[in-house]
Amino acid sequence: MYRTIRIPPEKGEEIREKAISGKFLDTKRKIRRIVIEGGTFLEIPVTGTAGETVEGFPVIDQKSPEFLKPSVSLKECLKTSLSESEIAHIPSGWQMLGDIAIVSIPDALDEKKLLIAEALLSMCPKCRSVVRDFGIEGQFRQPKRELLIGSGTETVHKEHGCFFKQDVTKVMYSKGNLEERKRMSKLGQGETVVDMFAGIGYFSIPMAVHAHPEKIISIEINPESFAYLKENIRLNHVEDIITPILGDCSQAAPEGEADRVIMGYVGTTHHYLEPAIKTLKKRGGILHYHETVPENLAWTRPEERIKKTAGCLGKKVEVLAIRRIKKYSPGVLHVVVDARIF
Repeated sequence: MYRTIRIPPEKGEEIREKAISGKFLDTKRKIRRIVIEGGTFLEIPVTGTAGETVEGFPVIDQKSPEFLKPSVSLKECLKTSLSESEIAHIPSGWQMLGDIAIVSIPDALDEKKLLIAEALLSMCPKCRSVVRDFGIEGQFRQPKRELLIGSGTETVHKEHGCFFKQDVTKVMYSKGNLEERKRMSKLGQGETVVDMFAGIGYFSIPMAVHAHPEKIISIEINPESFAYLKENIRLNHVEDIITPILGDCSQAAPEGEADRVIMGYVGTTHHYLEPAIKTLKKRGGILHYHETVPENLAWTRPEERIKKTAGCLGKKVEVLAIRRIKKYSPGVLHVVVDARIF
């Protein structure tokens, strides 16, 4: 028998993500909307490992399940249009942000880029545009990207019950940071939080939407990212929680006001440790410090940098956790350190 969770539509994204993270979402069946006596509901298909209830909703038998069509890979889609040597260079994956597909295409397939874009467009029913990715560059870590096909590069990406409006050719959005964004959404209730590198609201928005801090001061130096930060504050109806500030966080961060400081930037984050620690209240608080670091130094260098800076300011450090976010590049990890400064 096929099993499902029947839930109110507004709980759909939350329960779907719970099923994905718990590895009990049945990906062979459709999530469907049904209208029965008592109202409109969503049915989230689950496997037998889901248990008897999920977040208080009972797991029930599903009548007349609807199955998804087997997915076709990009290589399979193009196998009649490209040679075997060209097929070998086809990327195995791509990123979907909202209704835009972002794909890295090697130079060897430069002449086939439009063919690849057309294939992606046909494979993804919700896809409106296809963008080629060349990596990131500059102080603002802006993406270098080319619109291959479609009607534009601005989209609204929904994640964990939050909306992120962005232009994918102007600002970065890393799917690899999903779990950290979800973790931040559970922290900060009732606190004053300073987000030193706010971007378009990667961490500020989930925290404001789900944790309801007293106040979040979100600082961003890039004018393009800052414009989307303000728009996302409005889209998510958190104007009463988030105060956006355009500027350099080393100068714009308020001194002695924060219970918690988020340092969600990588590259030169350690240069901002002193102003970050000064931003915490006199009695101290929590620091979330991100760093890209060689793998062999991942569990020592970030902690040492925090302790050295704190010591110079007459402060002590208790490291609460060091977490791996993702592999940043060969031999380099992106980690985050949670530290109590006092």
